[in-house]
Amino acid sequence: MMIPRLLKRILCGLTFLFAQAVFAADITVLISDQHGQPLNNAVVEVKTERPQARSALPLAIMDQVAKQFKPLVLVVEQGQQVNFPNSDNIRHHVYSFSETKPFQLKLYSGQPEAPITFDNNGVVVLGCNIHDSMVGYIYVAKGGMTIKTDESGQAMLKEITLPAEITVWQPLQAAPLEQTQRISLAENSPSSLQVTINTTAPTPRNTFGSKFKGGND
Repeated sequence: MMIPRLLKRILCGLTFLFAQAVFAADITVLISDQHGQPLNNAVVEVKTERPQARSALPLAIMDQVAKQFKPLVLVVEQGQQVNFPNSDNIRHHVYSFSETKPFQLKLYSGQPEAPITFDNNGVVVLGCNIHDSMVGYIYVAKGGMTIKTDESGQAMLKEITLPAEITVWQPLQAAPLEQTQRISLAENSPSSLQVTINTTAPTPRNTFGSKFKGGND
């Protein structure tokens, strides 16, 4: 006796759902430096060929407080806009020479004229042309699951489908800043993954010069 076509479809659908459930897992990624110290502000991205399309991305905020970028590392999605409010009572001149998104917001206080759109995925290093100690980072993800580690160096990946590939990145890494470390996760990967990133002290950055600095410190 032949199984009706409708029943076959139902069985195929249940088989697919069961397979998805079997290979969906929660994985905790623990990131530390070469000395075993946990690294916060590391970014873990689950790579995907077809990121889920979103009709509207919220406006992200990279603030400037006490001559520092807040947060130090901002994670956004490709195509997302970022606003750069200046919450200090002095002017800042925000810029980036990064290939992912070169731009500058010339001397301003309060709100800039318009947000900046980050169309390309990659890492954007921010500086202030007035205050050399200011440095910040924008990590532009392709649109898949992307998590930033907390103070304990942990990032929880919820219900990811295995096998999968992830990348890890951290602003103090010894490797070039545009480079990410790729890690493959198998179907039988453990629920906890330890990753080491070799770090180095940040190097001095070049700025446009000192011609804008007078009266702004």
